[in-house]
Amino acid sequence: MLTPLDIENKRFGKQMMNGYNVNEVDDFLDELTSEYEKLYKENAELKEKRAELDNDVVKYRNIESTLQNTLVMAQKTADDITTVAKQQAEQIIKEAGYQAKNSIEELNTQITLKEKELDDLKKEFDVYKAKMESLLISQLELLKDVNKDD
Repeated sequence: MLTPLDIENKRFGKQMMNGYNVNEVDDFLDELTSEYEKLYKENAELKEKRAELDNDVVKYRNIESTLQNTLVMAQKTADDITTVAKQQAEQIIKEAGYQAKNSIEELNTQITLKEKELDDLKKEFDVYKAKMESLLISQLELLKDVNKDD
C-alpha cells in the first residue's frame, strides 16, 4: 500500500513537447497527498479502533462464556438441591409412616394388655362376688339357724 510519503516523493519525467504542466501535476500531487494522508490516517485509526473492538468482543465472549457456565452450574446446583430435598422429604415421610406404624402397633399392644387386665379384673370381681355371695348365704343360714334356736 502506498503511503502519503510515497505519493509526495513521486516524480515524473519531464518532456519538452506535449508533456504535462509540471505545476499542475505538482499541485494535483499535493492535493492527492493531502487527501490520501487524511484517508491513510483515518484508515489507521479505524484499524486501531477495530483492533480494540475485536479485543472487546473477545473479552465479552469470555464474559458470556463465563456467564453461561455459571448459569449451567447454577441450574445444576438448583436441580441437585431439588433432588436432595425431594429425597429428604420422601425419607421424612417414610420415617413418619414407620413411626406412625410403630406407634399404632404399640398402642394396639397396650390396648390388648389393658383388655386382658380388664378381663382379669372382671374375673377377680366375679370370684370376689361369688365368695361374698357364698359368705352372705352362709351368714344368712347362720342367722336363720340362730332364729330357729330362739
